[in-house]
Amino acid sequence: MVSIFLACGENLLILMDEHLPYPKAILQVFGILKYRRRRGKRGRKPRPTLKPPPGLWVGVVQKWRDARGNLVKVTTRALFGRAKDIRRRIQKLRIGRTINTSHLERLNGTMRGQQARLTRRTRNGSRKTVFLAWSLLLWRDLYNWTRVHVSLDGHTPAMVLGLAQTVWSVGKYVRYPVHVSDLLREAWDEQRNAARQSPLDAYLRKKALPIS
Repeated sequence: MVSIFLACGENLLILMDEHLPYPKAILQVFGILKYRRRRGKRGRKPRPTLKPPPGLWVGVVQKWRDARGNLVKVTTRALFGRAKDIRRRIQKLRIGRTINTSHLERLNGTMRGQQARLTRRTRNGSRKTVFLAWSLLLWRDLYNWTRVHVSLDGHTPAMVLGLAQTVWSVGKYVRYPVHVSDLLREAWDEQRNAARQSPLDAYLRKKALPIS
């Protein structure tokens, strides 16, 4: 699992576990081409390679297990960047004191516990990706706007971030979706008002009133 943190004016921070395809995938997305010099004057020029760009910090969490699969120890290291800088950034984000993926594992476990589509053995799997995306978007909004959290002193994440003043109900969320723009919301209000009135009401409203 991989978690990415990007803030304005800050270096890109990526925290991940020890999965072999991750470093190559990170370089394919964020890497820059570096052209090597040819040692001699003859022969082909060396092919360019992907190198991490300046300001990319990647921390790795490696879990060591025995033959039975029991966890023995956990080690951390810096793949790109300095470990000291990565730890300082993690403490600034308030997600721990050292390189870890516990916040992402907690979110993954919560999603699997509350979303039947993500469990390993289920009959409620999504046959199409769009259905899974809709389900996760709905869960995300209800989780952040309508559910209070004990760790947040009985507030919702939206209240802690200053996006809401009170706990939203499911009905309020349905009537006032949080994931759309104000322009689209105004268009929906016009369509809703148009659906409530009859064609006769619309005709009478457009009829000019006498001036005398």
